[in-house]
Amino acid sequence: MADRPTEVRITIDGAQHTVAAGKYLIEAAEETGTYIPRFCWHPRMKPVGMCRMCLVEIEGPRGRLLTTSCTTIVTEGMVVDTASDVVAKAQEGVLEFLLINHPLDCPVCDRGGECPLQDQTMSHGPGESRFVEAKRHFEKPIPISDLVLLDRERCILCARCTRFADEIAGDPLIEFKERGNVTQVLTFPDEPFASYFSGNTVQICPVGALTAKPYRFRARPWDLEAVESVSLVDTVHSKISIQASQNQAVRINAIDNDPTNHGWLSDKDRFIFDYLGSEERLTVPLIRHEGELVEATWGEAITLVAERLGAVPGDAVGAIGGANATNEEAYLWGKFLRTVVGTPHLDAQLGDGLAPELLVGVTPRGVIDDLERARTILLWAGDLKEELPVLYLRVRRAATILGATLIVVHPRRTGLHDVAAHTVTYRPGDGPDVLRKLMGAQGGLAAARAALDQGPVVAIVGRTGGAEDPRLAEAVAAFAAGLPEATILPLVRRSNVYGALDMGLSPRLLPGRVSLEDEEARTALEAAWGRPVPAGPGRDATGILQGLASGELDVLLLHGADPMRDHPDPKLAAAAFDTARLVVSFDQFVSDSSHLADVVFPVEGFAESEGTVTNLEGRVQKVNRLLNGPGQTRPSAAALDDLASAMGVDLGAGSTEAIGKELATVAPAYRGISWDLLDWGDGRRGVVVPTADGEQRLRHTPVDPGLIAGGERFALHLGRVLYDDGVRTRMSPALAGLRPEPFVALTSRDASSLACGPGDQVRVEGAYGSVVLPVVIDQTLAEGTVYVPANLEGTAGLGAPASVRITPARGEGDES
Repeated sequence: MADRPTEVRITIDGAQHTVAAGKYLIEAAEETGTYIPRFCWHPRMKPVGMCRMCLVEIEGPRGRLLTTSCTTIVTEGMVVDTASDVVAKAQEGVLEFLLINHPLDCPVCDRGGECPLQDQTMSHGPGESRFVEAKRHFEKPIPISDLVLLDRERCILCARCTRFADEIAGDPLIEFKERGNVTQVLTFPDEPFASYFSGNTVQICPVGALTAKPYRFRARPWDLEAVESVSLVDTVHSKISIQASQNQAVRINAIDNDPTNHGWLSDKDRFIFDYLGSEERLTVPLIRHEGELVEATWGEAITLVAERLGAVPGDAVGAIGGANATNEEAYLWGKFLRTVVGTPHLDAQLGDGLAPELLVGVTPRGVIDDLERARTILLWAGDLKEELPVLYLRVRRAATILGATLIVVHPRRTGLHDVAAHTVTYRPGDGPDVLRKLMGAQGGLAAARAALDQGPVVAIVGRTGGAEDPRLAEAVAAFAAGLPEATILPLVRRSNVYGALDMGLSPRLLPGRVSLEDEEARTALEAAWGRPVPAGPGRDATGILQGLASGELDVLLLHGADPMRDHPDPKLAAAAFDTARLVVSFDQFVSDSSHLADVVFPVEGFAESEGTVTNLEGRVQKVNRLLNGPGQTRPSAAALDDLASAMGVDLGAGSTEAIGKELATVAPAYRGISWDLLDWGDGRRGVVVPTADGEQRLRHTPVDPGLIAGGERFALHLGRVLYDDGVRTRMSPALAGLRPEPFVALTSRDASSLACGPGDQVRVEGAYGSVVLPVVIDQTLAEGTVYVPANLEGTAGLGAPASVRITPARGEGDES
C-alpha cells in the first residue's frame, strides 16, 4: 500500500499552492495568504460549520459547489474560489440574517472595536438591511457565573462557548436551549457556569454575548496599553497579554503559545490581576517601633537593616523566598546572600515541595508538548484541575482527542478520573505499596502496568497532597525513568520556583543547575563574583526555622515568602519569629509573616517588573513591565543593590537586563539566553534550558522505593484547591468570593464508625495542631482517608506526617 502524501497541490483564487495534507481548507487558505471570514471556526476545536460565514465555491465533477471551508479537507488538485459573486452574495446574506435581531449597541458593548461581527459586517456585509421590524429583546445581562455575564440578544449561535466547555474543559455546563427562533445559550436550572475555565468563552466569543464581569465597561480597546508576558499563578507559565488603562491592569487575555497553553487560561490566571491595584498593597517601607510597624523612608529602612545585618556573622542568617520573583531578581537575591551576607542557609521552597535535585536535575526531563505524542501518561501527582489547571487541559486533550492511555494514581477522585483508562485510589501513606505492586503488576494493576510498557510514556510526578512523604515522588520518578521512551515532568506549583532553584536558591545548588559540591563550578563562580562563596551545604527552609527557634540562627530574611501561612509546621514558624533577633521582609503585602517582621520593604511584582521566568519544563520566557508600582515600591533588585552598598559591598547589579546577561555567563545551563532571543521570532515561545550552548551539571540520584515506609490507620490527604486563601486570591475582588469553606471529607463508612454524618463537626488532630470542621461525605476516598482542602482559613497545622486522629466534636467552634 502506497504511503499517503504529506502535501497536496490546490488552487485558490487562481493561484497554485502546496499545502499540508489533511488540513481544513480554511486553515490552508489562511497559511497561503487568503483570509476566509468565519465565526464558529476555532483552530483548537472540532469544526461544526454552523455559522456558514466561511462559504466558498469548489469545482467538482458536477460544477461548482458552495460549501463551508471549515469542514472541508484539502485534496490533490482542489480548485477553490473564495471571492466569486456567488460567494460574496452568500456571505452578505449570512450577515444580513445575523443582524436581523443583533442589537446595534456597539458603542457600549465590550467587544466594540475588536468584534469579528463588526469587522466582517464592514468588510463582507451588504451595507444596509432589508429588515425594518423591531429587534427582539431579552433581560440583560444574565450572570451565568460569578465571573461571566450573558447578553442573549447578541448571541449568533456559533457554539464556540458550548463546544469549548464540552470538548476542551470537560465542563458541559452551558448548552443550547429551545428551538428555532428562540434558541438560546443558557445554563442548566440551578446550575451556574461554575467552571475554572469560564473566562475562555468570553475571549473566544465573536460578538460580545459573553462578557467578563471584572472588565465590563472598564475600558475600550483603543484606550489600552498591552504587553506580552506569562502568567505567574502557577508553574505552567501560560502566555498572556496584560492590558492596562491609566496605570491600572484591567484585563488579561490568553496568547496561543503552542508549547504551553494553546491559547487557554484558568480563571485564576485571567482574573487575578485585581490584586495589583489593591488598597492593601505596601507602598512605603515599614519599621517596627515600640512594637508596631510604622512608615519610614527607604534610607532609614536600608540603614537600619545594613547596621543590624552587618553586626551578625553570615552563618547566623537564614533566608527564605525568591520563588515569586523573576530569574534576575532571584539570581541577585542569591548573590547578595552568598557574597554580601555570607550565608549558606537559603531556600526558595517552604518545606512543601520536592528535592531540588529532582525538580531541576531529573532525567529524562520532559516538556509539556510531549503529551501530543504520548501513548501512555502516568499521572501520580496532585489534582491538576485544582493545582495546575492549564496542564490539566493539555492532559485531558491527550486522553480524549489524541488517544493516549491515561493512568491516574491519587487518594481521591480528580478532575481527570472521567477520562482515565486506569485509576488507582490509595490511602495516603500506602503509596510505596502501590508503587511496588505497580512495578510487579500485582494486585489488579497488571493492566495499568501493561499500558506503561507502551511508549512513549510521559510521567507527571509530584506530591498528591501536602501530608505525603516527598520521597514517594522521587521513587515514582525513578521507576518512570525506566519505562519505554519515557520523559518525566516533576511538579510543584509555586510561581517561579524552578527558576529560583536554577538561580541557586537552595542550600545544595549553585546558579545554573550546578551542585554546591562541584569544586570547579564554585571556583569559577567565585572568580566571576569576585568574592568567596560559603562552602558546604546550608539549611533548607525547615532547618532555617528550626535554627531560629533554637537560637542557633539570629536573623531571618524573606523575599516574597510567608512561612507563617505556607510552611507545613506553623508552630515552628511562630517559634522562629518569636526567637529571631531580626526579621526583614521584601513583599507586596503585609502578610502573616511580614506582619511580624522588624523591617518590611515594599517591592514591585508581576506586571511591574521585567525579566525572565522558568516553568516546570525548564522553558525560559520573558515577562514585561507594563505598570508603575504604587507609592514608593521599587524593584527588589534595586533595593538589594542599595542594601549591599550600605554594607560596603558593590553588588554590581546595574539594570535588570545587565543582571540577565551576567547570569547567562555564570549559570552553565543558561548560556546563550538573552532578552533579544526571547523577544523575537521563535524565542517568543520560550527556550528550554539547558540551551545548546549550556550544560546540565546536576543529576538526580533516584530514591529506592523500598526505603519508604507505609502509613498509619487514619491518614490525611491535604489537597490543594484552585481558589485558596493565598494573599493574591484574597486581594483580588473577582476571586476572593470563590474560596470554598473548609471541610473534612470522609467515606460514609468512616463517618459511621465515628457516629457522625454530613454537617457534623469533628476534630482533626494533625502533626502540628488541630482543627474543628464540618463533615462532607466523599465516596471517592480510600477507606481510612481524611481529606481536608489545604490553605483555607482555619486549616493550618495539618501538615506532614500523614497520620491524623479524628474525633467527634459536636457543638465546638473552629479552633486550631
